Amino acid sequence: MTTTTKDISVLIVDDVNFIRNSLNKKLTSNGFHCREAATGEDALKSMDAHPADLVILDIHMPGTLGSDLLPEIKARYPDTAVIMATSVEEPDIIISCMKNGASDYISKPIKLNEVPDIVRNALLKQSLQTEIKHHVESLENRVSDQSKEIRKLTLGSFEAVVNALEVKDEYTAGHSRRVSRYAEAIGKQLGIEGHDLENLIWGAILHDVGKIAVDPLVQNKPTKLTEEEYNHVMNHITIGPQIVQPVANKEMLEIIAHHHDFFDGSKAGQTRKGTQIPLGARVVAVADTFDAMTSNRSYRAALSKDIAQAEILRCSGTQFDPIVVAAFCRARISEMQVR
Repeated sequence: MTTTTKDISVLIVDDVNFIRNSLNKKLTSNGFHCREAATGEDALKSMDAHPADLVILDIHMPGTLGSDLLPEIKARYPDTAVIMATSVEEPDIIISCMKNGASDYISKPIKLNEVPDIVRNALLKQSLQTEIKHHVESLENRVSDQSKEIRKLTLGSFEAVVNALEVKDEYTAGHSRRVSRYAEAIGKQLGIEGHDLENLIWGAILHDVGKIAVDPLVQNKPTKLTEEEYNHVMNHITIGPQIVQPVANKEMLEIIAHHHDFFDGSKAGQTRKGTQIPLGARVVAVADTFDAMTSNRSYRAALSKDIAQAEILRCSGTQFDPIVVAAFCRARISEMQVR
């Protein structure tokens, strides 16, 4: 973003005066321009008078719930970033809010020292989404009869964003490119071809695009993640489809959203299992895990390809689709040299 924090307005919506004041004081000390609202109705009046760049919105308030107010704010002010605040861990409600356009969420009691960075990340994500939307609209207006080329160009720009993010991180550099190569090889063994193969490749390239909203300090933490930190990282499967939705098709979006699903349905929070999980997501799940295990991470050194393949086989039927695992072995992924 080209603006400074003093140019950024934040609307804090919460029925608890102490929480509003604490957030206001913390963000103001970090250079943000803040104002407050105690109810959903007051929030809309404030937005109508002076639209904010970002809204911190309490989910549970008397009168209009924050979760119900969110879609209206995003409909009226699509370029405004929204962070939900909740005192209760309610995964279904939080996921619903993310799908309705929320950029992130914070849990109560709020850790005030973390809020400025969360706000900056939400603004960065919203800025990227807005820029991409305007870019697509501009291309569509200028070249309305070349929609396929527009899609390829825009997907290519997403790939460039993913590559740029990974280059900054020694642990993930080249990850998405390698995953796409592995997924392509597995897909061909499964008889996937044509447009379906193209969708698989693009879904693999973009599977981690949502990590633009993940705190690098959490992602590269050298010790085991807390449950809260793990949930923060896993938000990328909800955020990713939101970012690429303007140009990606259903198959690509489902790969991004479901590539962490377990085949046996045992992972907390997943809504599908077995063959209900899109085939592309089941393929990327194997490719992604293999590359993660054979790459250095902040918390461990890379495993050998033989050990990684043995682990994939061990998890066949539980974490992974046995048919995909068999195709993985036939493709000789462990022998591929991909940088």
